[in-house]
Amino acid sequence: MPMIHRSLAALALLAFAAACADGPAGSDHDRATRDVALTGARADVVQDAPQLGGEPTVIRFRSIEDADFPPERELCADAGFTANVFLGASLWSEANAASSGRVVNNSIRRIGRATACAQITNPTFPPGLPQLFYARFDTPEGSFTAKGACTLISNDVPQAGLVLAGCHLRIVDGPADMRGGVITSTSVFNPRRLPGFNTGSEWTLQFYPS
Repeated sequence: MPMIHRSLAALALLAFAAACADGPAGSDHDRATRDVALTGARADVVQDAPQLGGEPTVIRFRSIEDADFPPERELCADAGFTANVFLGASLWSEANAASSGRVVNNSIRRIGRATACAQITNPTFPPGLPQLFYARFDTPEGSFTAKGACTLISNDVPQAGLVLAGCHLRIVDGPADMRGGVITSTSVFNPRRLPGFNTGSEWTLQFYPS
């Protein structure tokens, strides 16, 4: 390749990399953090990922219990069960390392709020026990209401009293152009208010447009 062509190609590659390195608007983290999210993403290596049939819309975000967003308890009247735990949370967008998928920034921007209603039947939180769960998530993509259960996974990791669970919910109401979907989580509950831990979840919301 002639020298001038190589120079132009190099400049184009640098411009592409600089454009990709710009994080989402509203990030309160520095440029170095955003660059970490691009580690392993090479412009000269393009891989075609397997595709799901029907191409659903997928949204991933973090929820964290937040006193600024108290639970809207009136929503729990439609849960279909008697709730005895009510959670209010803020929702946050995240960034992942391109080379591994590891979350490198779990609070880029606040994108919404959520209310959750749960029926806890055993305060010892034994592993394997499903607990009824109902929630509404208000996001930039619309409001989604979901119902199902959170299955308890452990009550002593990384220390006794902290509860890990997995929620598996069916979306029962959402935007008008949605045909249905699911929302799942890996969740941390801190019923004993142990220092150093927060109640929150990593959510994946998947729905099918009309």
